Amino acid sequence: MRVLVIHGPNLNLLGEREPAIYGSQTLAAIDAAIAELARELSIEATCVQHNAEGAIIDELHAARKTYDAIVLNPGAYTHYSYAIADAIAAISVPVVEAHLSNTQAREAFRRTSVVGPVCVGTIAGFGAQSYLLALRAAANLAK
Repeated sequence: MRVLVIHGPNLNLLGEREPAIYGSQTLAAIDAAIAELARELSIEATCVQHNAEGAIIDELHAARKTYDAIVLNPGAYTHYSYAIADAIAAISVPVVEAHLSNTQAREAFRRTSVVGPVCVGTIAGFGAQSYLLALRAAANLAK
């Protein structure tokens, strides 16, 4: 079983970017935790990070033929990228939306997800644990 984890824009700056909101863990540390859990679950997890909307769409398109599930943190694209939502809707691979922060407890514009309605579910607000919970959910969906 193969799961693709896509980190969206600005997540490459984790650990230094607004640690009060996003935590102090780096993206490399989160990816290492994902890899460790993937081994425990006996699945293969591949992590990628893109700042560009088109690159995320390209990953989603390519994943439809090689992955059984996807974990996606679209970052700020969550709130306005109908193109990413359309890409998710166009593929049959289940997608779990994940967020480090509780988007419902933040600014008003962050409370709306345009990708959420085309995802199987959303996990948010648990810091780096959001990714691990989403990976577990994705693995269960892919079974």
